[in-house]
Amino acid sequence: MGLWDETLEAYGRPGVPEACLVLQDTFGQNTSLLLWAVWAETADPAILARAADVARRWEAMTLAPIRAVRRALKPAFPGVADAARQDLREDVKAVELRAERVLMETLETLTPGGGGAHALAALEAASAAWGKPAPADALAALAAALS
Repeated sequence: MGLWDETLEAYGRPGVPEACLVLQDTFGQNTSLLLWAVWAETADPAILARAADVARRWEAMTLAPIRAVRRALKPAFPGVADAARQDLREDVKAVELRAERVLMETLETLTPGGGGAHALAALEAASAAWGKPAPADALAALAAALS
């Protein structure tokens, strides 16, 4: 199964969406990079450095601006009908999801998977490659939800 399909399946598991949101919003992590590292079973510093570089540049150029627009559209906006604003927000949400998929498909090309690292080790290594590592308990929560 490819990375995107596994990611969609993972998001259906209890605790995965919540753990990803905490890692993203509280600790500034790129959840696509984290989920890719688990899928690839990699803790290889060279591969993780390349992947983090791609993810960092993609996040700055696409994901962060799109996410900011989606979040800005959440509250009511005086003068704009709620239904129209909410419909636009759903369109932006779909674009954000597509941008995440493009990133994950790109990361998937960096390794075929099967590197042998356990989920928590892969998460810790990817989090460190991203920059300031997330707390161990937040990464362990995602690893547990994924298993």
